Amino acid sequence: MTQSQPTSTSAAGVRRLSVALEQNPYDVVIRSGGVDQLGAELLRIGIRPNTKILVVSNPDVATPYGARCLSSLEQAGFQASLLTIPAGEEQKTLDTFSTILDAAKEKGLERQSLMLALGGGVVGDMTGFAAACWLRGIGVVQVPTTLLAMVDAAIGGKTGVNHPGGKNLIGAFHQPRLVMIDPDTLQTLPVREFRAGLAEVIKYGVIGDSDLFALLERSSGFDNPQSIKTELLETLLERSAQAKALVVAADEKEGGQRAILNYGHTFGHVVETLTGYGTWLHGEAVAIGMVAVASLALQRGFFPQSDADRQKRLIERAGLPIDWPDLDPDSVLNTLQGDKKVRNGRLRFVLPSRIGAVSIVDDVSSDEIRACLASMR
Repeated sequence: MTQSQPTSTSAAGVRRLSVALEQNPYDVVIRSGGVDQLGAELLRIGIRPNTKILVVSNPDVATPYGARCLSSLEQAGFQASLLTIPAGEEQKTLDTFSTILDAAKEKGLERQSLMLALGGGVVGDMTGFAAACWLRGIGVVQVPTTLLAMVDAAIGGKTGVNHPGGKNLIGAFHQPRLVMIDPDTLQTLPVREFRAGLAEVIKYGVIGDSDLFALLERSSGFDNPQSIKTELLETLLERSAQAKALVVAADEKEGGQRAILNYGHTFGHVVETLTGYGTWLHGEAVAIGMVAVASLALQRGFFPQSDADRQKRLIERAGLPIDWPDLDPDSVLNTLQGDKKVRNGRLRFVLPSRIGAVSIVDDVSSDEIRACLASMR
């Protein structure tokens, strides 16, 4: 890729990155205490006072942060209200989506109104999709409170809900007006959720940032929000956000290069679908998927054994699963064929060639997949 790195500035503990889209670019702001600065940030980007804002969250997040979020918005002159929806991947359905739309109608959201997602990837995806659909599209602000959402889901405009036949099959591209990342919110995040987010950080290291991967390899205590050093955490957030912003700016709607962000996700989505949504956290399934696709690359002689071992060791050190579950191979193949990444009947895989480089291939046969599954049994 020849595109330059996204703009990044730092001042008084605030890091700003620009997602440099041709139309409607926006900032990713990394700021401790950012939840309390939401109102000021929205005024800064030109949102007018008295704008109606529907804040969507879940009980686990709304309890510590909901009132602070509303207070910040109201102090800036916005008309803010809070909707809480049930937590969990299994709630990422059209029924919950309808609940958000019902609240938008009840609160009288207009074309200039906003929805604000305060929570993890599930809240962000559903709120973004609801905003994309309400009145044929209103603005959305992403305030991620999980590591996974901070480094991945909140940036890039991919929104949606799950279908019983597959993950995120229903959705739309709808870029946010602003992404506010408050690292302080990770202090209340369960360790398992934090580790799930590390899967996406490791992914960025494999697909294009070998220095980030090496930084994790030589760091200790990075698998727990209570033990990770502040400087390391902020670096992981910034480097991951930069990686996502760069790819999104080059390929907003996944016409080509953006597909590298799906590294580990093709097999990961199979794990989520066939084991039942909620059995594995998304990041845990991606970790399993990264190990699986590395096995596929090894099988092709595409990926050095030494790099596959490095990846597996780092995933294990992050407290993430590495073992492929006991799944019927025919069901795996059927689920793969229903994946969003199938084009003209051909399934695209993102295969690693070394730590820091991957390629997109669309010539993987069913026999290769079966052999790969058998090797992981």
